[in-house]
Amino acid sequence: MILIKNTQRKIKFNVNNIKNQVSHILTLVEHPDFDVNFWFTTNKTIRKFNKKFRKKDKPTDIISFPFYPELKPGEKIKPKLKDDKNLGDIIISLEFCQKDSIKLNIPFEKYLLRIIVHGIVHLIGYDHITEAQYKKMHKFEQKILKTIGITVL
Repeated sequence: MILIKNTQRKIKFNVNNIKNQVSHILTLVEHPDFDVNFWFTTNKTIRKFNKKFRKKDKPTDIISFPFYPELKPGEKIKPKLKDDKNLGDIIISLEFCQKDSIKLNIPFEKYLLRIIVHGIVHLIGYDHITEAQYKKMHKFEQKILKTIGITVL
């Protein structure tokens, strides 16, 4: 199940389109029947989570909370119970994303999907702490983005 919670009111987006795209992305990353939760919020709210969980007192575009934090990139999840078919939670500041999309001259919903792909890829074990990790993650993200028709990033 794809759960979307939207607690900000300034930025409009097509929830059904996002759900459909996320469903497609989950199929592409070979976890089509896994749950993922999204919380779309403000810079003020995401800043609190960024400070608490990442020790960075500033807003950011996205924070991912994987259900399987020890998962390695490309490793297939083998849940033992139905309730274990969960990838995790993603918090996104639409305010931050909108600012970046304007700065980069990219349509907002395309930029938002790029951020969503980034978050989902984090949930399935990818990271970008080292240069080698960044290259591997970026290559995988670009493959997904190209498949869903986004080539502007």
